[in-house]
Amino acid sequence: MIRVVVVDDEHLVRAGLRLILEAAEDITVVGEAADGVGALEQAHRLRPDVVLLDVRMPGVDGLTAAPQVIAAGAKVIMLTTFDLDEYVHQALRVGAVGFLLKDTPPRDLAAAVRTVAAGNAMLAPTVTRRLIDSFAERGPARRDAARERLAPLTVRELEIVREVARGHGNADIARRLTMSESTVKAHVSRALAKLHVGNRVQLAILVYDADLL
Repeated sequence: MIRVVVVDDEHLVRAGLRLILEAAEDITVVGEAADGVGALEQAHRLRPDVVLLDVRMPGVDGLTAAPQVIAAGAKVIMLTTFDLDEYVHQALRVGAVGFLLKDTPPRDLAAAVRTVAAGNAMLAPTVTRRLIDSFAERGPARRDAARERLAPLTVRELEIVREVARGHGNADIARRLTMSESTVKAHVSRALAKLHVGNRVQLAILVYDADLL
């Protein structure tokens, strides 16, 4: 079972999310919270696989709480009514691996939880399109800084990181580059460590910034 904590300041929203997620046979909601402080407490106490974290809440909001929730071992999906670029960029840079709008269809919400629990990224389609468009507008200073950060990678690691940025999972990369899945996983892990980033989404952001796709 995939263990989920739902965090939103509106009780009805939490109840609706719980109802949707628990309709799936492989997902269970183990806890709820109404703000970032509660999210962190639940993450430490319940050790969920995934935390659905609302962006805007009174007190400690989701963007502020996300890094600490991630440090506690949970994968974070940011959930919001507001499809704003500033939220998307900040959420991904602090380590969230999912960003969904609250009008996401129930089936897609459950699928997103499964995807994130499996270690992959999940962004709402409209968010993905606009995120890519925003990276297309990056300037030379941003590009050069990203390339400098990527410089410690070997040729093979960079090749694999570019495939990650294209949205391919380890199995797909292994087939495309004719290597074992375990070897791909090892290269990704080394790249994450060398670049001091927490997940595959942040790897992809660096590649987009460096204009290497």
